[in-house]
Amino acid sequence: MGMMIGRMAVAVWLGGSCLVLGSSGSAQDDVSRMEQVVQSYVSSKQFMGSVLVARDQTIVLDKGYGFANLEWNVPNSPTTKFRLGSITKQFTSASIFLLEERGKLKVDDPVKKYMPDAPAAWDKVTLFHLLTHTSGIPSFTGFPDYAPTEAIPTTPEKLVARFRDKPLEFQPGEKWNYSNSGYVLLGYLIEKISGQPYANFVQENIFVPLGMKDSGYDSNSALILRRASGYSPGASGQVNAGYIDMSIPLSAGGLYSTAEDLLRWEQGLFGGKLLSSASLQKMITPFKNDYACGLTVHTVKGIKLVEHGGGIEGFNTQLSYYPDEKLTVVVLANLNGSSPGEIALKMAALAHGEKVVLTEERKEIVVPAKILAEYVGSYELGPGFVFVVTLEGDQLITQITGQPKVPIFAESETMFFPKIVDAEIEFFRNEKGQVTHLVLHQGGRDTKALRK
Repeated sequence: MGMMIGRMAVAVWLGGSCLVLGSSGSAQDDVSRMEQVVQSYVSSKQFMGSVLVARDQTIVLDKGYGFANLEWNVPNSPTTKFRLGSITKQFTSASIFLLEERGKLKVDDPVKKYMPDAPAAWDKVTLFHLLTHTSGIPSFTGFPDYAPTEAIPTTPEKLVARFRDKPLEFQPGEKWNYSNSGYVLLGYLIEKISGQPYANFVQENIFVPLGMKDSGYDSNSALILRRASGYSPGASGQVNAGYIDMSIPLSAGGLYSTAEDLLRWEQGLFGGKLLSSASLQKMITPFKNDYACGLTVHTVKGIKLVEHGGGIEGFNTQLSYYPDEKLTVVVLANLNGSSPGEIALKMAALAHGEKVVLTEERKEIVVPAKILAEYVGSYELGPGFVFVVTLEGDQLITQITGQPKVPIFAESETMFFPKIVDAEIEFFRNEKGQVTHLVLHQGGRDTKALRK
């Protein structure tokens, strides 16, 4: 399957969640609804794991769902340990800022200052470029030889050797492209600069000071108490996930933690227990593509969100923090799939007093074929990204460039929903009654597509 420690590539018709503004009950009222929403993913076999929602110091929801081990029927709990995948990157980023505060480096320093044998192509690459995925160094997890080497133990030096002689994809700082190589290189540099292994540095400088006793660097051999087994969806149900030697993800995806420890992390990071406020500001200021340093920072429905997801064999994760309300949402799954991101958005929506409607709760109505026919056409979502609507019999069918056909069903004369994806499509007319555009409501975002 390959180490999926990149942000899950989200095709428009994948992942995401549909939020409907509505009744603003208190957060306490919505706990049972939160559980109901999570349970819908559990019962459809799309999610097993832990979910935690906390407002400042107050825990709203903290529960395990499904099994940490399917072969022994051991249930997941709030203290189950999960591989984090790319949520690791924010710990790597914080480590760099800690070293900067201690005078060991500057974030704007060139990599070659600490790596004299760096290739000439990296002359202009800085630590900041690595942190923000703007170095141009290609991601080794996308190389053709990646899958066959996943099971083979390696060292930081050998990992860096995999990509050090590859040409840059673009000039440093000019563009953005998610690169696990950049984060592995940061781990390699943390080791050179601090004189200790990455795992030890993070343990001593982050986990111990913040009281994160259930976090660490994952291992294929060590006995780790309360560690979940990882699973993937198979043709006829769940299967044991593929094997990856844990020396490979390093500082791009090698850590494990629990939902409760990740709450300690958010409280420590944003509560000023780890970095100075100046360092924290640098860490969470987006540079390109809403990406800051190991974190994505953007607004969803006008509310600021600092977040990152992760995916690695057997595990998908999502850690979201809404700084203005000190709201933390943690969703850790030991089953591969896009559910953690969807669940996290829905938990936050409920915590914000919004109404969440699950796909299975939508009421389908019949709309006259004459009206459906008026929606047929091509709508431009973005450059080279077209949303085509056709009518087959009395069924509206949508298809996005490069994706399969998806039937959509009417909730009203203008609002439609697919049954296989959590989203809504709304059609709009001008004053003459002509259909002018549609809006795709998905993942807390509204994307407008003009009719061509």
